[in-house]
Amino acid sequence: MSSEEFEKLHEIYKSLFEELKLLPEKALRSQGEERKRLVRTFDERKGEAEEVLQGMDEELRSAPSAFRNMMSTKLRMYNRDLGKLQRDMKTSDSGSSSQAGVGSHPGIYSYENQQSTQVQSQRALLLQGTDSLTNASQSIERTLRIAAETDQVGTDIIEELGGQREQLDRARNKLVDTGENLSKSRKILRALSRRLMTNKLLLGVIIIMELAILAAAVYLKFFR
Repeated sequence: MSSEEFEKLHEIYKSLFEELKLLPEKALRSQGEERKRLVRTFDERKGEAEEVLQGMDEELRSAPSAFRNMMSTKLRMYNRDLGKLQRDMKTSDSGSSSQAGVGSHPGIYSYENQQSTQVQSQRALLLQGTDSLTNASQSIERTLRIAAETDQVGTDIIEELGGQREQLDRARNKLVDTGENLSKSRKILRALSRRLMTNKLLLGVIIIMELAILAAAVYLKFFR
């Protein structure tokens, strides 16, 4: 929705309505061609106002729900106001023929009707404002509840990530310990390997010495 377009249409409607609401009184006090001209002007302006309201309604279809509900109520009130002005115009049309016999009373009655219409419009605006405040309060409560739930979910996620971090730290420490143990094992294996080779060499030397001693004993015993 284009808020600028909606506000522009709203201003156009208010201007048309301000002009329209003066025409029934003028028509009531006019006669002949002047009254016919006022009736034609009223019909033209009313058609323009209805087109503007239709454009506002189309703009509201893509508006946020809270704003759309508030302005939809206002649009219904605007349509009722146009209908009331239409009835006032018809009343002034039928009452203009008896204006001479009645004197100044129709103007007084029309003024009273306008006052009553204004009171009703103000009451409707108050009711609309109350509904809007109620809807806004409910929307704020829902927003706060969602924010609290989101905060709780975030806290749970942070706690879970903290637990996973501790597990990773423990696993890393175990890997470090395992690496150190493997290093120690490799050192031990290398020491054992060197000791085994040394033992094999000593064993070979001992065997060679024993064979030499045995050969010398045989030689001394049988050949001398």
